[in-house]
Amino acid sequence: MAAPTDREHAILFEHLRSILSELYDEVTKCLALLPKSTQPLDRFSSPDGSVTGSLLTFTGKEVDLLIYSWLHAPQRKFSTMRLTIWLSPLIEIPHLAFEFGTIPNPFFYIDYVPRVDLWTDPSYAERYYEPVNSTYLSLRDNPNLSLFVSKELYVRQFQSPVHLCFTCPATEDSLSLIRTTSYEMYSRWSSWVKQAKPIPIDARAALAERDLRMRRISAERDPGNAMATKIFGAELSAQLVRALWSLE
Repeated sequence: MAAPTDREHAILFEHLRSILSELYDEVTKCLALLPKSTQPLDRFSSPDGSVTGSLLTFTGKEVDLLIYSWLHAPQRKFSTMRLTIWLSPLIEIPHLAFEFGTIPNPFFYIDYVPRVDLWTDPSYAERYYEPVNSTYLSLRDNPNLSLFVSKELYVRQFQSPVHLCFTCPATEDSLSLIRTTSYEMYSRWSSWVKQAKPIPIDARAALAERDLRMRRISAERDPGNAMATKIFGAELSAQLVRALWSLE
C-alpha cells in the first residue's frame, strides 16, 4: 500500500478522529458519565512540540473508567486514538475497545474485552462473541484489508477470538468500512448494556479485581510505551500509562 502524502495524512487523521468523536457522543447518550475531578492530560506535547495529544478520563455508575484520547505526530505520519469503556462490576457485559490510527496507512482495532475466562465459560463466548464471528471472518477474507498481528504475546492474549485488527488503504471505502463496522459493534454492545441484569453482590469484588488487573497489565505492557518514553520523557510517559488504568 502506498503511503499517504502529508495532506492526505492530515485529512485521514481528521476523518478517523471524527469517527471516534461520533462514537464518543453515542456513548455519552447511552451512559451517564462524569469527568475526573482534574484532567491534567487534556493537552500534552513532546518537548519540541512535534507530537501532541489529549487524554481524557471519565467514570460513572455503569463505568469504572472511560478513556478518550488521541496522539498525533504529523511529521512521522503517525497517529493513534482510542475510546475504551471499562464497565463497572455491577454487570458482566464485555468492555468495549476502539483504537484507530495511521502507521502511516489506516489501522483499526475494535474488540469486546472478555470479563470471564472464555475457555471455561463457553456460554459467555457464544452469547457475546458468536454474533461477531461472521464479521470477523468476512473482514479476514476482505482483500483490501491486511490482518495486523502484534509481536507481543500478552497483547495477543488480551485480544478476544474475534478481535477486529487490520490495516487498510487510505481510501473513502476504507473509512466507510471502519465507520460502519464501528457502529455495528457499538450498537450491539449498547443493547447488551441496556438489557444487562446486575450480577450477584458477592461476585462483584472478584470481578472488580480482575478488571483492574487487566487494565493495569495491558496499560503497563503496551509495546508503545518505550516509544512514548523516548518522545515525551519518563515522567510524562509514566503519567500517561497510569491514566489508562488508575481510578485515582
